[in-house]
Amino acid sequence: MDDSKGGSSQPIHISSEQVQRFCEFLYRRTGMSFAESKRYFIDRRLEDRIAATGSSSFQEYFSLLRTDADQEIEHLINSFTVNETYFYREEHQLRCMTASLLDVIVSQKEPGSTLRIWSIPCSTGEEPYSIALWLMENWPQVDNYNIEIVGSDIDTRALKAAAQGVYGDRALMRLSRDIIGRYFGPVASGNYQIDKGLRESIEFTRANLIDTKDMMQYRDFDLIFCRNVLIYFDDASRRLAAENLYDCLRPGGYICLGHSESMSRISPLFRVSRFPDAIVYQRPEVDDG
Repeated sequence: MDDSKGGSSQPIHISSEQVQRFCEFLYRRTGMSFAESKRYFIDRRLEDRIAATGSSSFQEYFSLLRTDADQEIEHLINSFTVNETYFYREEHQLRCMTASLLDVIVSQKEPGSTLRIWSIPCSTGEEPYSIALWLMENWPQVDNYNIEIVGSDIDTRALKAAAQGVYGDRALMRLSRDIIGRYFGPVASGNYQIDKGLRESIEFTRANLIDTKDMMQYRDFDLIFCRNVLIYFDDASRRLAAENLYDCLRPGGYICLGHSESMSRISPLFRVSRFPDAIVYQRPEVDDG
């Protein structure tokens, strides 16, 4: 359905019971859990989607949502995801990647073999592009391996923005002027677009962390960056996401979480690995049990 279609000009009343039904629906689809304290956040986005679809009430909109008419679920999920990030976020993990993790990973690979890195969620692209930039700037062996970087997100709007690779000053604030000058070009409105070669070197795909069937297409990653998304899940969704991520790693592979997240509190599947720059989590070389 056309997002520009207007609905009723009258305010839409959404009851607490309806919000609860909606949150249960969103939770089953995405694993995202919203408490009553987020009521304003929920109401504002629900009202926007009700208006965009021309629905006259919550009940009419919810009926449309359950049938997924005009891919409304995709539009809804896009409106509820948070895509706040910037280049070189949590830089200590990038340092850990090139100073420690990759040495362990490539010790079991022949030169010229494939090294697979996954950024999920990748948001609007800053995360996977940061990985690529950091590798080129800080890893002397970068040309000795076939490096595949995949960026995935549940938000299709974010993925389109990532493929375009256009960023403003805030996204670039952690990058030196030298790096910006070598890897970005100026575009309209004072923004910068990342180099075409870098844009084409990363594969962007849609993925849902709690959809086991969806996640089955992603396998044999050496390193996964999954940062600052599990904080939006409840315990059950975190465990399911952890199990899916475990299956996506090759034995011996590593996963990096956000600074406020701990795999030790989520799942016993991973081993804690402490390096000088960061604590990360490893899928054992030989699965336990």
